[in-house]
Amino acid sequence: MRKNVIYLLARQLWKDAFRSKVMSIALGLMVFLLLFSTYSGWENYHDQNYTRHLVQDEVQESWENNPDKHPHRMAHYGSFALRIKHVLSIFDLGLENFVGNAVFLEAHKQNTVNFSEASMSTGLLRFGEVSLAMLLKVIIPLLIFYLGFATVARERENGTLKLLIGQGITRKEIVFGKWLGLYSLSLIFLSAIFLILLCFVLIESHDDMYSGSLLRYVLLLVSYLLFFAILSTITILVSAFSKTAKGALVKLLGIWLLFVIILPKSLQAIGYYLYPTPSKIEIETAVEHDLIQQGDSHNPDDPHFKALKDSVLLANNVAKVEDLPFNYGGFVMSQGEAMSTKVYLEHQDRLYQVYRKQNNLERLSAFVNPYTAIKNWSMAFSGTDFQSFLHFKAQAEAYRFNLAQEMNQLQMDFIPNKGKAGPNTISNKYWKEFPPFEYHFLNVSKVLSNEVTSIMALLLWSVLSVFGLLRISTNLKAI
Repeated sequence: MRKNVIYLLARQLWKDAFRSKVMSIALGLMVFLLLFSTYSGWENYHDQNYTRHLVQDEVQESWENNPDKHPHRMAHYGSFALRIKHVLSIFDLGLENFVGNAVFLEAHKQNTVNFSEASMSTGLLRFGEVSLAMLLKVIIPLLIFYLGFATVARERENGTLKLLIGQGITRKEIVFGKWLGLYSLSLIFLSAIFLILLCFVLIESHDDMYSGSLLRYVLLLVSYLLFFAILSTITILVSAFSKTAKGALVKLLGIWLLFVIILPKSLQAIGYYLYPTPSKIEIETAVEHDLIQQGDSHNPDDPHFKALKDSVLLANNVAKVEDLPFNYGGFVMSQGEAMSTKVYLEHQDRLYQVYRKQNNLERLSAFVNPYTAIKNWSMAFSGTDFQSFLHFKAQAEAYRFNLAQEMNQLQMDFIPNKGKAGPNTISNKYWKEFPPFEYHFLNVSKVLSNEVTSIMALLLWSVLSVFGLLRISTNLKAI
């Protein structure tokens, strides 16, 4: 293939595109949407994180300012954990507005994560918000299809394709020249968005929390370069196989609807049908049933804890609880906390398995739908996917458990057993020593392992794209 011929054909496609009034209108609309999504994304990120940091500081201050009291009362006083937004959530909102961002942490109980944007907004939020990723995943693919539907089909209709071949230009040069022109056109929009995003990443990368942001950014950029290359290939192939330009446009619009709307929505509905999610009351009833079977740490006559008491007395060679070298009430609470936490986590894991089965159905469709692959990859590296939410919830639960057990340990160490003289409260200096909740994002290696399916699908589509271009370049019909 002659590079100068390929560049010439690519440049001609650029000239044809910019002669079109539609291109001017599309550019104007894209500039407006780009500015709007950039401003709204940054404002939302900045305001939300400022508020969440402020509330988290107030929660810690309130915790530390509690007076001297019984440590078990502090365990029930509890705390809050707030989920901080990743800087790349400016790019892709993902599930950000549909999952909660704050959870109340208290002893003996796992609470749900609340205060999602969707729960406090109108139903219009279900249609999605304009974001930089939405432009790249939904709007620009439609524009690529429009700019490229006639690249080969119209040349054949007008008879110019036959003339080009007759002048010594090979079919391979024509196909790759058209593809390069269309792909480079799409990079105008991609470059603009990722240059803006780079500025945001560099602004925030000074914080240790965002140390992996630049690597996430690079991986996002590479994935979208592949995605646009795949879309450009699909456009050229459809145009090459279509008898008329009008037919190519109809087919490409159908592909866009199938990729972006029909397949994702249908598979979500099928996933829910095949793996129905139990209701909240069903889960709470099952948890309560298992907790009752395990034993009630607040009931002194409970068989399990009565047997535990006898074994503790025997192990310490004493006849009465009052003679134990530690507070028995704190010990019982610590045992009860460990048992209830285990039950909660088992039921939580079962629920998450149902969610994973529902999501896997759509996730595997990435091998037939490149939109699914880029959507999951984009959300994962923007910190707005379901796995990122579960990671926050796991950190919050670990903090809750440590808080409860720390209070139980303080009770064991400093509160005398019933019937013995001594203070029933401890100094509030112990509240100040307990560290505040700090959320840490998933590391890049973990995100990569979560998105193996997506990257494999994108790579497979890339290989098929190259194969498709090579194939059509040898079988391209001039008439």
